[in-house]
Amino acid sequence: MKIRILGCSGGIGGDQYTTALLLDNDILIDAGTGVGRLSIEALARIDHVFITHSHLDHIASIPLMVDTVGRMRDKPLVLHATAATLSILRGHIFNWEIWPDFSRIPNPVAPYMRYETIAIGKPVQIGERRITALPANHVVPAVGYQLDNGVTSLVYTGDTTANDALWEILNGIDNLRYLIIETAFSNQEREIAVLSKHLCPSMLQEELRKLKRPVEIYITHLKPGEDALIMREIEACIGEYQPRRLVNDQVFEF
Repeated sequence: MKIRILGCSGGIGGDQYTTALLLDNDILIDAGTGVGRLSIEALARIDHVFITHSHLDHIASIPLMVDTVGRMRDKPLVLHATAATLSILRGHIFNWEIWPDFSRIPNPVAPYMRYETIAIGKPVQIGERRITALPANHVVPAVGYQLDNGVTSLVYTGDTTANDALWEILNGIDNLRYLIIETAFSNQEREIAVLSKHLCPSMLQEELRKLKRPVEIYITHLKPGEDALIMREIEACIGEYQPRRLVNDQVFEF
């Protein structure tokens, strides 16, 4: 299992791209602006997109990607998400007003894209890879994901704030090695973090106290322009966990 970080920022500009993780060559976990860094040939090899939630920074590339490579493929691109998230995508993105409904193009029998409903805690097996939705606590219906090859697991929280249910599950994953967790705001913006259901460093500190097993921690979704400040604040309050900043093109291979 090989995971390449295509984007991990909370915004855009310069070399900042929003969230997208490429699993091997055929699966995306979220599809933010980082997907646009791939070649057309690489885009055409993607068969599955697992979506954490419907916010634009996590889905921005899906409409353009399916439009670009749909005709090059011999099967639909599968969008995996909860029923609530799929409903939002149908109603607000693929609605013919914002973007065409590619689940019906070129025809409903053989479309360029199809939807697949997932449920929290129910694994999806694709080859030797098992992808399981985990609970998240955000302003829209949201999940995180556990990526498991049977030997090692990586957990990506997606966008979330305080989330007791997540830590209970993480503490029960015996093969957990990597944790990618968001911290979108600095401590001076804690009120905004609470309102938008994100984390700031002091809130991350409170959450990590619930973690009962050793794990490598990587920080994602930092706001551009505040990223260095956020990482300094993280180091100051939770340096004992040795969290590292997630970066573009970082690879996890296990």
